[in-house]
Amino acid sequence: MAYTTIDKPTDYFNTKLYTGTGSSHAVSGIGFQPDWVWIKCRDDTHNHQVFDSVRGVHKRMRTDTSGAETESSESLKSFDSDGFTLGTQANVNNPSNTFVSWNWKAGGTASSNTDGSITTTVSANQTSGFSIIKYAGNSTNSTIGHGLGAEPEYIIFKETDGGESWRVWSKYTPNTSSVALALNLTNAAFSQTGWISGVSTSTISIGTDSSINTSGNNYICYAFAPKKGYSKFGIFVGNANLNGTFVYTGFKPAFLIVRNADATADWVMNDNKRNTFNPNSNMLFANTSGDENTGTARSDFLSNGFKIRSSNSDWNGNGNKMLYMAFASNPFVTSTGIPTTAR
Repeated sequence: MAYTTIDKPTDYFNTKLYTGTGSSHAVSGIGFQPDWVWIKCRDDTHNHQVFDSVRGVHKRMRTDTSGAETESSESLKSFDSDGFTLGTQANVNNPSNTFVSWNWKAGGTASSNTDGSITTTVSANQTSGFSIIKYAGNSTNSTIGHGLGAEPEYIIFKETDGGESWRVWSKYTPNTSSVALALNLTNAAFSQTGWISGVSTSTISIGTDSSINTSGNNYICYAFAPKKGYSKFGIFVGNANLNGTFVYTGFKPAFLIVRNADATADWVMNDNKRNTFNPNSNMLFANTSGDENTGTARSDFLSNGFKIRSSNSDWNGNGNKMLYMAFASNPFVTSTGIPTTAR
């Protein structure tokens, strides 16, 4: 696979911390205009809030529930050139609560994509390997265009106008074509008929399962292709040991999600802003509204990857297949040959 080296990952992904005010205010310092914003309150049990530029700025979804998309003009009010502006809604701006936002840059204004048998609306960034795809289901085996120009390795789906659980497809899930995970649930990987039958450099082949393709229902998906120095997706085998597996990514991580595919487990989320030194111990979980905790799911962010420092089964189940998504703060070696260092 051909890779593009990204020397400055913060041009495409950045984590931003802020404190709620209860009144409309701009959150800046992200470094770009985000197309996908994922917000979680750190010190209270507010739901995760997900916004993207393809569905529209006021439309929010929650990764910790199966609920349909809702609309609020007082949640996210605008995507700005260096961040976003918040309204008064408590889940994103409760006074004095602390929040984390994870922000991705896609391709800006979306356009029609006719690569698949279903016409999609897509905002794609081929440089960073990230696209946002909106489509209407038709209840027949179909293909949807993703705009990446490379095969995606991780895809997150959500029905926006119904109560289907989130679905996650990974190239690295065992028995990929018939197994899925749910972002809002703790279930181990489960059998899924009418699921994803394949991906190409232009399309995703979807079946007829209602979670991804019911006639008359609308869907959003977030597709990721790996890019050298910026993102990596894969699997490692846990050992239930404090001296856990080292995973080579080719960059110093900025954001990491790990999920035990073989057991009941949470979706564990680490980043380099809530913890600025090793080990990373401030945990949030994509599948729960719970506040941040300093549990036993720990990792070290190193110059060229991450190392598990926990026996927690969510993070390091013995003999279990552990899926991960990782995004960079710095590449291990830039395109000019300059190395980065561990923290």
